[in-house]
Formats: sequence, structure tokens, C-alpha cells
Amino acid sequence: MNRKINILRGLFIGLLLMMFGIIFNFSNQNGDKSGSLSRHLTEDVTKNLGFIQKLEDSEKERVLKKIEHIIRKLAHFSLYFAVGTFSMGFLATFDLKNIKRFFGSLGIGVLYASLDEFHQFFIPDRSASVVDVFIDSFGVICGICVVLGVVKILSRRKERAFL
Repeated sequence: MNRKINILRGLFIGLLLMMFGIIFNFSNQNGDKSGSLSRHLTEDVTKNLGFIQKLEDSEKERVLKKIEHIIRKLAHFSLYFAVGTFSMGFLATFDLKNIKRFFGSLGIGVLYASLDEFHQFFIPDRSASVVDVFIDSFGVICGICVVLGVVKILSRRKERAFL
């Protein structure tokens, strides 16, 4: 059993470190590169939506900017959802109460989100945003809750197997 736990710990810490690297690389892009990536993704998402493509250029541009903003915030949420999932998965391999796992995982996620925004402050044409830290933190919390739910379901199944 100990070997399986160590493999899970290694897997989750590896995935968590990989996510930190991915987030760092995105944050290290200057404003032009980051904006270009978001813009291309927005155009790909909306290219087959006829009601957007039929708009006049100025209205279409306004709609695309709104969608791009939403996509950027969803990216924040999604990346930090993974951080919450992987950090909670890692802490779930230890004999801790769920409240300690929860706040440990939340602390890891919020700390990294804060450091990430601080890092962006020094990148050309980028800025730090407290709102992004809140979005990131919400993603972390949602990822943690999913892991808590999965662990609860698995423990109930395990209990039933012994009955």
C-alpha cells in the first residue's frame, strides 16, 4: 500500500509542478504575445458563429473583445482549478483531516496565484490584478471540492465492499 501512496504522491506533485511551469510560461509572455494568443483563440471559438460573423465590423470587434475577456478569465479559472485538484490530490495521500487538506491546498493555490500576479507586474505591457487572484482562488476552491467529492465517493465504495 505504501508504494501505491508514494506513486500517487509523486504523480500529484509532478502534475502540480507542471501546472506551475505552464502558468509561469503564460505569465512570462509580454502583453502583445499574451493578447495575440487570446485573440487567436477568440477568433477560433467564434469563427463558426454566424450571428457574430454577420455583425458590422465595429460591433463585431466590441463583441469579440468581450468574449476574449471571458476566455482570459476562464483560462485563469481552469489553470487554477487544476492547481487545486493536484494540490488536494497530493495532500489527500496524507493522513490529515479534510479541513487541513482544504486549507493547505487553498494556501498553496492562493500563494502561487499571488506570486504569479506579482511576477506579471514586471513583464512588459502586463499588470498585476487582484481580481485575477480572486478568480484563480475560486478555481483552486472548485478543484479542491471536486477532489473532496471523489475521495468521499471512493471511501463510501470501499466501506460498502467490506460490508
